[in-house]
Amino acid sequence: MKRPVKIPTLRILPEQLPLPLAPVGGPESVFARVFRRLGLKRPAPEFRVEYRPFANLRSSIHLRDNCAVVHICDLLAGAPPLVLEALAEILLAQLLRCRPSREARACYLAYVFRPAVRRQIDAMRRRRGRKRILSARGRHFDLQEIFEKLNRRYFGGELRLSRLGWSPKRSRTLLGHYDSAHRTITLSRVLDSPPVPRYLVEYLMFHEMLHVRYPVERDGYRRVVHSRAFRQAEKRFPHYERARRRLRELCRGC
Repeated sequence: MKRPVKIPTLRILPEQLPLPLAPVGGPESVFARVFRRLGLKRPAPEFRVEYRPFANLRSSIHLRDNCAVVHICDLLAGAPPLVLEALAEILLAQLLRCRPSREARACYLAYVFRPAVRRQIDAMRRRRGRKRILSARGRHFDLQEIFEKLNRRYFGGELRLSRLGWSPKRSRTLLGHYDSAHRTITLSRVLDSPPVPRYLVEYLMFHEMLHVRYPVERDGYRRVVHSRAFRQAEKRFPHYERARRRLRELCRGC
């Protein structure tokens, strides 16, 4: 039985990242150095690293005939060398189907969660990405009316969005989504149906509105999408348990 690869940890204090300097020898040398640090008993592939103008902060790695092709969002081109090294470890772990060290994940998240970097990410997504949303007024439910009612009752009317509406596709896997860059809330059009109770649509809208109030956080090496404060606030919804049960039934029918 093949033993899982144990990746040596990246010794770094993520809150004390250095100033952004160019990596010595270019990004290919960074990936080669991280690969050697893994101590694998196999020849190192040739690395080809390209920065791409993606609409999201995403990166990928693919192995083709012992050539590892790496695509990195160009927003990270000016990141400190240790951040690029952390990303290299994360991508190589993905390629080798093992877990990167907690230190590498903490280092990468510490950088991308910096307020200045988050603003750059949001601006990039608004500039490069397109948001396709249908009207808020559906055949059976008016999302604008539901939003305003919940906003007054639970948020003092303080939440502001650029837009909200139904999704173009009738997705059963992604029922709701809040986009922080575009400040939009989208609910799946599969919910705009007579068999769907109103309290379920209201609960899903309330859930996405809580994402506006409680943004994604970082806890060391983890992204926290639903914080403890988020979960506690979510239970204020009067039909919370009934809505959760109905959602499970809906998911089982997918």
